[in-house]
Order: sequence, then C-alpha cells, then structure tokens
Amino acid sequence: VHQSKLDFFCKLGYGKQDICKVLENLGQEALEDDVLKELIRMGSKPQALESQAQPCQLKLVARGSCSTTPGSKWVGEDESDSSDYLRPIVIDGSNVAMSHGNKEVFSCWGIQLAVDWFRERGHTYIKVFVPLWRKEPPRQDSPIADQHILEELEKQSVLVYTPSRKVKGKRVVCYDDRYIVKVAYEKDGVIVSNDHYRDLQNENPEWKWFIEQRLLMYSFVSNRFMPPDDPLGRHGPTLNNFLSKKPVLPEPKWQPCPYGKKCTYGNKCKFYHPERSCQAQLSVADELRAKIKVPLSLGKEEEKKCNHSP
Repeated sequence: VHQSKLDFFCKLGYGKQDICKVLENLGQEALEDDVLKELIRMGSKPQALESQAQPCQLKLVARGSCSTTPGSKWVGEDESDSSDYLRPIVIDGSNVAMSHGNKEVFSCWGIQLAVDWFRERGHTYIKVFVPLWRKEPPRQDSPIADQHILEELEKQSVLVYTPSRKVKGKRVVCYDDRYIVKVAYEKDGVIVSNDHYRDLQNENPEWKWFIEQRLLMYSFVSNRFMPPDDPLGRHGPTLNNFLSKKPVLPEPKWQPCPYGKKCTYGNKCKFYHPERSCQAQLSVADELRAKIKVPLSLGKEEEKKCNHSP
C-alpha cells in the first residue's frame, strides 16, 4: 500500500520526501484525498508547476543596439540582404547638381546629399552619371562648385563619367541620358531625376513604361534632399514600396458607419461599427441556427424520417 501510494503521488510530480512525511503523519491507510490535502497544506508543489512558475530570464536589449541573437541579422547588414529587397538607384548627376545650384552652378554637393540619403536607407547599388567634361577646370559660362566631391565619389565606384572627346577643337559629348535609362532598365532600378526623358520615351516603348513607373522626382529644401512620399501620385505606392522590390501591402482600413448606433441594417451593414466588435458578423439565418444548435443535416434527416413514416 505504501509503495502504490508513493508511486501514485510521484507520477503527479510530488517529491518522495514530502510524500513519506505525510504518510508517516496520517498513517499508511490514509485516503488519497487526505494525503493530497496535506501535501497542499505543507506547500509542496508538483515539479511541473514549479518549472512553470519560474519566469524565464529575458535579456534586456537596448533599442537600436547591435546585440542580437546569433542567427538573426539586421536588415541591410549584408549587401546580399539589402539587394534582395531594395531597388538599385541610378542618379542623373547633371540634373541633381544643377537643381541644387538653382540652375546656375553645377553644385557637386547636391550629388553628395542624394547619395548619402540613399545610403542611409540601406541601398548598396548607387550609380551617378556625369559627363566627362565636368572634370575639366570650371569656366565662367559653366561654373562648378565643390568639384573635389566628384573625385571622391569616383574612388568609391559610385560616380561614372559618360565619354566625351574633342574633334578639331570641338567637344563631342555622348548622350548621358541614354546611359542613365539603359542601366536603370537593365538593373530594374529607379531613376532619380526631374527630367521626363520624353525623347527616350518615344525612342523605345519599353523605356516609355519604365520611365513612367520608375522615375523618382525630388526637391532640395535647405540643403536637404527630399523625394516625395507618393512618387506616383496620391493613389500610388508609398515611397518605401516604390524603392523596394517586395512592397508591403497596407492593412485594410474599415470605414466607420455614418449612421453610428442609429444604423438599422444590422449585420448586413458593410461599414465598421466599433460597438459591434465583439459580435460575430453572421447572417440572420446563421444566428438562428447557432441559437437552436441543430445542424441542417439533422433537420433534413428528421424530415426524411417523417416522410417515410406511415
């Protein structure tokens, strides 16, 4: 009897020492309910409950710190990770520089501001196209500001010069816009420019669609590069979805009912009622079936029995 009770309470998770003490006090012939009450009175708990009662030790990590779990990575930490979800960026260097210089000075600082803005977002593929003759010393008819920035960006493999040469004292310049659109189209990226490239749209129908859908316009506000939050208009994608390969669809927003609590449509109303959030959106027939708790199959079987009965 002692061994059977000992095994029974051991299966429940109680310790052998506590069980033996209770059996010594109450006697070997004590009922199981009395032994259980005495164990609870002594404060003895099953091992499973004790393990659940102990809270798990969570490590507090400061927001924005780099101490993450060994298997996880920050988005944009690796080039392969960032290239998976962010589109390549192709910048029209001449357009950006002249826009920052109020169409009077070729401001290289404007190009640096645009590049830094995309770098902070995590873009790894950034190319800036500028004509080669911008490396020449500035002249009065074409002033250049902060020309050393072009050299630094060229060393970082960000800036690309479009070819140009002189033939009999005349400068022959290749069309840099064609380079910009072609590279952006091949990389499935985004063109950063305020130019509409209408001549190239008429040249290639595929480029026409690409320029219409992948052209990112911008503005400079107090030396701050600011693209619009809605690049394709109010009803188009957001800036984050526009610059990412895998856009995130917004959650559907329920429009509140204009009648509020005075609405007489009931469950047929297509608008959102906050006072009915706990109620199931069921039809009247489904509600009646749920109240009666009789499935349709049983009802049909009873009808068949009634029809076959004499």
